[in-house]
Amino acid sequence: LQGIIQAYKSGVTLQGNTTSLGRWDFSGSFFFSISAITTIGYGNLSPSTAAGRIFCILFALFGIPLNLVLLNEIGQLMLLGVQHCAHRLEEAFRWQKKASLLIKTCALVTGLLLFLLLPPLLFSDKEGWSYEEGFYYSFITLSTIGFGDYVIGMNPDRTYPRWYKNVISLWILFGMAWLALLIKFCINFLE
Repeated sequence: LQGIIQAYKSGVTLQGNTTSLGRWDFSGSFFFSISAITTIGYGNLSPSTAAGRIFCILFALFGIPLNLVLLNEIGQLMLLGVQHCAHRLEEAFRWQKKASLLIKTCALVTGLLLFLLLPPLLFSDKEGWSYEEGFYYSFITLSTIGFGDYVIGMNPDRTYPRWYKNVISLWILFGMAWLALLIKFCINFLE
């Protein structure tokens, strides 16, 4: 039993009569990197050697600040896009306040769809989760709470497409930027 536990911690998962080292292939490694620099830390995958742990510490020391800069830039680009659209509407229809409110509402609805409401459908299909479980995973991930009770791509009874973890990693980056922007709007509103 100890051997099985150690093998699991090393990235070996049993799938029928075969084993899969897919947790540390490119997609799995990319997903691990994203969860480390975003500080989500699901807790299901971690380095098991001293060298791996030291590398992870160094990677995180540089990766976390760089990720914060990246998220800030993505959020600023999203905000500039919203402001540009609002400005265009103001010029075209001379609406001023209405255009700004309309564009902000559209940005909110688009973000809700892309980052919180539609992804659970993908998770339902690929993971077999209910919509509620997928929504819960989406929020817990994008808010960087990352309990680890739900993690994508870890069910040994399922076959995942090669693109899956990579797309989810990008969804995490853009979704965190959108959620940070939304939180910033909420803070400004409350102040």
